[in-house]
Amino acid sequence: MRVAALYDIHGNLPALEAVLEEVDADLVVVGGDLAPGAMVGEVLDRLRALDVPVRWVMGNGDREVVEGPAGGGLAPGDLVAWSVERLSDAQRRFLASFEPTVQVAVDGLGDVLFCHGSPRSDTEIITQVTPPERLAPMLEGVAADVVVCGHTHHQFDRAVDGRRVMNAGSVGLPYQGAAAAFWLALGSGVEMRRTDYDVPAAVELMRASGMPEMEDSIVASLVEPVSAAFIAEFFEKQATSRPDER
Repeated sequence: MRVAALYDIHGNLPALEAVLEEVDADLVVVGGDLAPGAMVGEVLDRLRALDVPVRWVMGNGDREVVEGPAGGGLAPGDLVAWSVERLSDAQRRFLASFEPTVQVAVDGLGDVLFCHGSPRSDTEIITQVTPPERLAPMLEGVAADVVVCGHTHHQFDRAVDGRRVMNAGSVGLPYQGAAAAFWLALGSGVEMRRTDYDVPAAVELMRASGMPEMEDSIVASLVEPVSAAFIAEFFEKQATSRPDER
């Protein structure tokens, strides 16, 4: 079983198209936060048209779009409303069918649990520098050998108490120190993949969409990319300042 883990696409269709040109897998796992984003409907339709099976993990952004602007989610209400207006009722119903987690047996790796934030919450933050004592409660009761998460848009691969914990990175809005698309290929081993594409053209397409909060979304990821090390420290401070958030 070869699995491609595509996380945090956020409606960036050109990035997704470039990644799909390189994907050679028996299964695609979409790891959450397909939405919100500039071309979210087109991204959803493109993934549903794949000729390989797809499993879908619910991200906090997907959930907020399903709930709508009155759902009390983390994304700004106008961005959620804008995204809702660009999806059909059938597309939103499909988003609502996403699973909290997906577990798959991968040759050479064992059981792999795919989640968005952590195995217990789509908003919980795991970073490259999360201390074991903060991470352990998030992994309590997880039997899988490997956990793949997303949410913080930066790749990492670390061992914690005998378990491998990885972040797939972000296809659409990476915090990786480079403007590209980042994802995971899992099989007999793990490949942390980077796919280059025409980022300036994609940025112009996203700007032309009229999506609210656009500059906030793209500057640190695609225009002036911040490093993975910086973002890990940033999110870790955010997580420890809001310890009750799950």
